[in-house]
This record gives sequence, C-alpha cells and structure tokens, in this order.
Amino acid sequence: QVQLVESGGGLVQPGGSLRLSCAASGSIFSINTMGWYRQAPGKGRELVGTITSAGIVDYADSVKGRFTIFRDSTKNAMYLQMNSLKPEDTAVYYCNLRWLQFTTVRDYWGQGTQVTVSS
Repeated sequence: QVQLVESGGGLVQPGGSLRLSCAASGSIFSINTMGWYRQAPGKGRELVGTITSAGIVDYADSVKGRFTIFRDSTKNAMYLQMNSLKPEDTAVYYCNLRWLQFTTVRDYWGQGTQVTVSS
C-alpha cells in the first residue's frame, strides 16, 4: 500500500516563504509523476505543479516564478518551496503520486496540509 504524508504547512505573512514536504512510502513504481494540488475554501482542487521521475517540472501560471518543486528520489520525497506568498495562496495543499500500470492509472493522495497567508 502506498502512503503519502505532507508536512510543513502553517501561517505565514504575505511576502513570506514556506516549504512543504511530501514523504511517500510503500511499493512505488520507479517511473511516476508527483504533484502538488491545492484547494481553497469554497473552490475546487487545482493543480500547483508536477514533477516526473525524470525531473521534468511543470507549474500552474499562478505560481510560476514564485514556487519551486523538487524531489529526492532516493527518499521518495517531494518538496514545494513557496516564496512571495500571497493571501490567494491560502489553501489546503495536497501531495499526489501517480503512475501508469499497464492500462490502469495508480493515483494516490496525501491527507493535505493547511497553508494560510495572512497578516
């Protein structure tokens, strides 16, 4: 069974920084994509960015230039460095891990960590 555990959320002032971590455990296929998603109150879950096992990264336009995703494959860990935070970045942030197993997409989620940007 695959488990994802996020950490690092909290309260930060506008303009501040925060780093989220996601630790994955279990039987994980080596070719995969990890990603960060977020859900603000009253809104749907949206993509923040993804990183493949090959290190290819993609970001939502709203976070480009402010957020950085990186991973440590030796630890099955992924990180989200968030700089220049804005109140609109307030949301629950979720870690995602997925891969294609034959014709089936294996899709796993963490429990989420709250990020609040407020003065």
